Amino acid sequence: MDQLDGHSFATAFTPLSGLTGGILIGLSAVLLMGGLGRVAGVSGIFGALLGRWTAGSTWRVLFIIGLLAGTFLTSRLGGFDSDTMHFPGNPLTTVLGGLLVGLGTMLGSGCTSGHGICGIARLSVRSIVSTAVFMFFAVATVYMLRHVIGA
Repeated sequence: MDQLDGHSFATAFTPLSGLTGGILIGLSAVLLMGGLGRVAGVSGIFGALLGRWTAGSTWRVLFIIGLLAGTFLTSRLGGFDSDTMHFPGNPLTTVLGGLLVGLGTMLGSGCTSGHGICGIARLSVRSIVSTAVFMFFAVATVYMLRHVIGA
């Protein structure tokens, strides 16, 4: 168990749940592309809901509800213990982090789900490069926080 702000959290590798989650994410991306011709990029789906309501808003709302419902069902079926989940940020850093992620998805023309799942599956060079950049900075951030700053 690792420690973060006095809270412990498990980092054990669980291949079955990872495989199941990956299959479900891939299946949902294929169904969305096959059914509606849309890429399952969560930032784009959510971002479009922040504007005016259009005919395409209904499926976007259902997609976001599905994400939230899946998380709720997983916690209730024993996929993780929601009582021990801890987010170390305060409301200000959480909002700031969300705004930075939104800015990054605008600059990168998509998010990790759009580029990493759908774009790479289509062999998009832009998506492959974007995903490599996302992953590099994710690893660098975790390294800096855990080993340099000691947070």
